[in-house]
Amino acid sequence: MLFQRNKPSEVPDKNSALPDRSAVVEFNPEHFVSGNRIVEPVPENLEKAIFAVGCFWGAERLFWQLDGVYSTAVGYAGGVTVNPSYEDVCSGMTGHTEVVVVFFDPALITYQDLLIAFWESHDPTQGMRQGNDQGTQYRSAIYTTSSEQLVSATESASHYQLALKSKGYPEITTEIKELDKVYYAEDYHQQYLAKNPGGYCSLAGTGVCLAKGGEELAN
Repeated sequence: MLFQRNKPSEVPDKNSALPDRSAVVEFNPEHFVSGNRIVEPVPENLEKAIFAVGCFWGAERLFWQLDGVYSTAVGYAGGVTVNPSYEDVCSGMTGHTEVVVVFFDPALITYQDLLIAFWESHDPTQGMRQGNDQGTQYRSAIYTTSSEQLVSATESASHYQLALKSKGYPEITTEIKELDKVYYAEDYHQQYLAKNPGGYCSLAGTGVCLAKGGEELAN
């Protein structure tokens, strides 16, 4: 991932963020692994979920490997700059974090299943960083696409907080809110670890598990 010193530790507002870009980045609309579409229109039976767990390369692979996931893509969300580039986002001055867009079949995998994968794949207590990756673009986040998702995400955070607290972890810093807009990342980022099998993957969970309903599972 792009390295830069002295990144902002707070998300900028519209007045301090980088200016909007007029051009939309170009990317292949078909998933490099499955060949399925990664952007609407997609089959009507699918639902969309948006997660941020730090660097989006490894996070995307985590989700595309789950049974019931139709396709995945990486992008930027949660900020204010329109049509940001990767370099823009890595400056910390767009307000966006790196996200994974997940299209899934709820008849095969539930949103709760995706939430479990989300919570268990990273440390959601680290604020504006994830492991050695530091900056606002690495913050943990869930951007919901329905009122039902918002309720489920909020409840799961409460359950997971209890499980983390029992293991000595501090408060969850995950940003949970309704999705405003997601901007797809440049094509070379899409399904990056399928194109570059030996590439960087920062995924590292806490080892604290969460079962459906919120009970902690035995490790």
